[in-house]
Amino acid sequence: MDEKYDVIILGTGLKECILSGVLSVEGKKVLHMDRNSYYGGESASLNLNQLYEKFKGAKPPAHLGPSKDWNIDLIPKFIMAAETLVQILIKTDVTRYFEFKLVDGSFVLASGKIYKIPSDAKEAFKSPLLGIFEKRKCGNLLEHIGQYDQNDPKTWKSYGDLKKITTQEFFQKVGFNAETIDFLGHGMALRANDSYLLEPAFNIVERIRLYGESISRYGSSPYIYPLYGLGELPQGFSRLSVIYGGTYMLNKPMDEIICEGGKFVGVKSEGEIVKADMVIGDPSYFPNRVKKVGQVVRCIVLLNHPIPKTEIDGKVSEACQIIVTQKEAKRKNDIYISCVSSSHCVAPKGKFIAMISTVAESDNPKKDIEIAMKLLGEYSEEEVFISVTDLFEPLDDGKKDQIFISKSFDAETFFSTSCDDILDIYRRITGKELDLTPPKKEQKE
Repeated sequence: MDEKYDVIILGTGLKECILSGVLSVEGKKVLHMDRNSYYGGESASLNLNQLYEKFKGAKPPAHLGPSKDWNIDLIPKFIMAAETLVQILIKTDVTRYFEFKLVDGSFVLASGKIYKIPSDAKEAFKSPLLGIFEKRKCGNLLEHIGQYDQNDPKTWKSYGDLKKITTQEFFQKVGFNAETIDFLGHGMALRANDSYLLEPAFNIVERIRLYGESISRYGSSPYIYPLYGLGELPQGFSRLSVIYGGTYMLNKPMDEIICEGGKFVGVKSEGEIVKADMVIGDPSYFPNRVKKVGQVVRCIVLLNHPIPKTEIDGKVSEACQIIVTQKEAKRKNDIYISCVSSSHCVAPKGKFIAMISTVAESDNPKKDIEIAMKLLGEYSEEEVFISVTDLFEPLDDGKKDQIFISKSFDAETFFSTSCDDILDIYRRITGKELDLTPPKKEQKE
């Protein structure tokens, strides 16, 4: 602990581990510490024993099978096949540490029924989600968005400057009805509430493009998911850091952040002080340097069956997502339901893990997710794990004192805002953009 480091990183959540791996590759001397005995922090995947100990302080029942057969995510998110996280995985070549498998499909609850979100034009034409005239207009718009280039006015001039008009004005120009707007904004652009309608239309176009590009990668679903759970991702970046000289310490408590002259100089742990030029960490390590900005309700439910009404072409969906829009739920924010199973090596054969996530809007988390729970079919109350997590953001950008703090993971269904946070922290630390250009071998393929 007497050694001097370039960077100390506190917490092994996905954001911290990505930054640890990237900075190690760039030649920084990194010390990575975590008070927990496992990797992943808030984004860990727990075995059955760890899950029951964390939420119930008890041992799991024998009928659920061996603990090691379960890998249960603490944050329910899938990975969009074309999102920034995939670019980071490819750029760093961390993909060699794990495998991904496609999620069967995405669904939306509309008028009390579950419908599959169309993945191509053929599905869209058959889908009862949109009327016949809306289907044509929607198809034309999606084709136009596929050709959209923000640097080429010819591709967007018929709608006006998409950076100057609001999304609401954009949809009015196209002539969509409320149902189609809801489908595009929540089902494809994955916006959690209707506040996006007042944002520049450019934002919604980019989100719909991301959804379309993600589907085009594999043809039936925009989502992929790592075998053995999301907790594999931080471990992969940890391995990358170690290869380039990074040092990791689990079960290592952080006693004090040491500053001199208003600037970070080191961390005190178990009576010892280790020094570095800067520190990066999740909000739990800096309670006096963050502000609370909201809460997320998350719920894990262990099932003996897939979620009802999620069949695709007559086949059971072993991994899927359901979006309950704010309008359908009569709330201010959407509710997201995801389901994974033995198909992704996270549960024993015949077992399923349903996960629910949304922004907390009341003092009763069960009420916040009541409509989502009704969609799961039969379950045992003993196998339900509900948590309410505070969301934190740093009070400042960290440049002055060299203390860089990540934001808490939000209720969003994929990693868009998480990656924005990673890129922003990297930019503040280095003064440059993170280069996401794929390696040459990827460019040749």
